[in-house]
Amino acid sequence: MNQKNKKPFATLFWNKQFNENIPPAALQLEACYGDDFSIKEPGRNYNEYPRLLHGDNLQVMKALQPAYRESIDLIYCDPPFLTNKAYSARVGRNEDSRKPDEWDLARGYQDTWKDGAEYLDMLYTRLLEMYSLLSPEGTLYLHLDWHASSYARVMLDEIFGLDRLLNEIVWVYHGPSPIKSAFNRKHDTILVYTKTDDYIFNVDDVRVPYNPSTIKTFASSKKAGFGKKPNLKRGKVPEDWWYFPVVARLHNERTGYPTQKPLALLNRIVKASSNPDSIVADFFCGSGTTAEAAEQNGRRWIACDNTQLAVSTTYKRMLECKASPFTVWSTDTRKSQSSALSPTIKINLEDTCVQLSIHTPEQTDQYIQLVEVDWDYNGSVFHSKEQISTVENSDHSKTDSYTLTHTYQEERDFQIAVRFFDNQGRITTLMESLNTGK
Repeated sequence: MNQKNKKPFATLFWNKQFNENIPPAALQLEACYGDDFSIKEPGRNYNEYPRLLHGDNLQVMKALQPAYRESIDLIYCDPPFLTNKAYSARVGRNEDSRKPDEWDLARGYQDTWKDGAEYLDMLYTRLLEMYSLLSPEGTLYLHLDWHASSYARVMLDEIFGLDRLLNEIVWVYHGPSPIKSAFNRKHDTILVYTKTDDYIFNVDDVRVPYNPSTIKTFASSKKAGFGKKPNLKRGKVPEDWWYFPVVARLHNERTGYPTQKPLALLNRIVKASSNPDSIVADFFCGSGTTAEAAEQNGRRWIACDNTQLAVSTTYKRMLECKASPFTVWSTDTRKSQSSALSPTIKINLEDTCVQLSIHTPEQTDQYIQLVEVDWDYNGSVFHSKEQISTVENSDHSKTDSYTLTHTYQEERDFQIAVRFFDNQGRITTLMESLNTGK
């Protein structure tokens, strides 16, 4: 490799004020989902499973360094864009999509900064941690738009090296815009950097069909392509501009979380730059699109966010897509919030069979979205054994009472824990004790 190409010809300077000595977070296992955890084995290595983490991603990445340094093959990074806006999540039901003034909203995330230097401080410190976590075959996809992508490219040239830029991908999309004094801004920029020359790129997994007009041209003339005919059946490698509709038009994907990215976009990234045994990470996971794409394609995943609504949205999404067993972790930096709702549970025990009656009250702007049960809660780690997604009926009515039954295989003391997730991401946990031998 030409050593002269390692250093960029330009560098980015700003009024750096970040603390270089921020300590790693203390990670605490909070919950498990999946049949693998039906037996609570002492000394189990939970690091082998996909992980959903709630906490500041800088401290989380520092905490992950001992176990995951140079082990992650793909990191998709979708940070705030330096828009200086506060984004709300849509949490209502049965609302008219054409009347946003009537939507029930919750706080999504803040993209507001004292100045651009504060934003660059945030981004730089996190990109350094991501670089350390990437494997030698690893790739970083940094997703931004016109607000900060030019600064980020210079920053990434410094961190990765000038010769490590693989692609500048443009994601184009349609949609209404209030802009009347300029061309409508309808694209994002995804900067793709690799750790080394020996990076993963599964070219045949991302091929797309040729345009019908191209196929027709080759069929009609032997001179098409100057006599070089491509494998039309195999398809072509996509260009570096991608069209995928925004999630606002994909109602079946919509979670309500702001700036949610389409699953098709992440599916292409995951297929191209990771293998079935790879770990895929997203430390600004938002609605959980990267985790679902990794799950669909048989990859292990790590997802992290600092907001409880994002973590709850991702958690619910992974349950709905029938994810493989995964773990949920909290940190000493996160701020837990309990729901203002007051669900109730009632226990009826006959021999070793228990009937659990659940009632979930609803208010005008708050309601329960998910209920889950641990039939043998150990007081520290919640094992999600049964789940109820409180989906509306076809007539838009909603059931607010549920009954679950469970038969215990032994006679002893048990503690039942029931967790309720409301539409703003807050969690309420109720517990009841019983003895199956009485």
